Amino acid sequence: MKTSIQKRARLTNLTAFKVSHIAISMALVTMFVAGCARVENTIATPTPVQPVTLVDSLGREVTIATPPKRIISLAASNTEIIFAIGAGDRLVGRDDYSDYPADVVNVESIGSLYPHVNAEVIVALEPNLVLAAGITNPEDVAALDKLGLTVYTTSVASSFNEIYADILAIGTLTGENSGAETVVKNMKDRVQAVAELTKNVSHRPTVFYEIDATDPYKPWTSGPGSFIDTLITTAGGDNVGASSEKAYWQISVEELVEQDPQIIVLGSSKYSGQTPELVSQRPGWGQIAAVTAGNLHPFDDDLVSRPGPRLVEVLETLARIIHPKIFE
Repeated sequence: MKTSIQKRARLTNLTAFKVSHIAISMALVTMFVAGCARVENTIATPTPVQPVTLVDSLGREVTIATPPKRIISLAASNTEIIFAIGAGDRLVGRDDYSDYPADVVNVESIGSLYPHVNAEVIVALEPNLVLAAGITNPEDVAALDKLGLTVYTTSVASSFNEIYADILAIGTLTGENSGAETVVKNMKDRVQAVAELTKNVSHRPTVFYEIDATDPYKPWTSGPGSFIDTLITTAGGDNVGASSEKAYWQISVEELVEQDPQIIVLGSSKYSGQTPELVSQRPGWGQIAAVTAGNLHPFDDDLVSRPGPRLVEVLETLARIIHPKIFE
């Protein structure tokens, strides 16, 4: 009798164990299914890429459906922007003058822009986006457009704000918005730092920026409305070239002597080979204050003529030339 009762107890316990085991198993299955449902529900649905439409400097509406995988640059400034924002690995073609950064030499050159771009070479590279610039012949832009290529033209920048706009536009077109915003913020911070240091200077030295001295009796310089004028002014100097109404003009030796600049910046040094020694030997130049004081500075004109990220370096360099004590 006792044995029978013990057997029934064991059976009861075993049944209870099985029921409990089954219940636990079912609960685990339910949790697993629910968990899978939650995982499935949290998988992000890819956001479709929306077409981008911008108006370029020629007033053309340019639409690009997806971020381009193959880009061609027709200007050194645009090439520098492309690399600065992080899209350099997608550059498949560039003009002859695009030589910065160093890696760009590995990108195929489409040749010179003059008298016209080589449309055949450009088409053969199968670009999704061609970036032209203010220096690009509008007829070339129209011709490339007729060939079915997407062409966007940046501005002829004469201010930092216009450069910022170009960088952000290229960032939008290439899908590198974050990189473009970072570059612009860095530039704005550095420009502001210079402006803060120079805004209350007690003395603004007069500065002559020489662009070209093929005719040393009438060298080319920059007047109002030019980026060089903006740079000199922001750096705390007074631009001698601002005495004209033209953005670029030839100043006579007589007028230069009358203006008597305290500082001469030789943008003519890189390509024209001008040096402080050669300038000092020019007839009539010996009586100019900058020459007498030996305050002549060779300068890389490439940096000035390319409206891109490195222009902030130009501003900082000019500021150190014009106000060396402040920027020690």
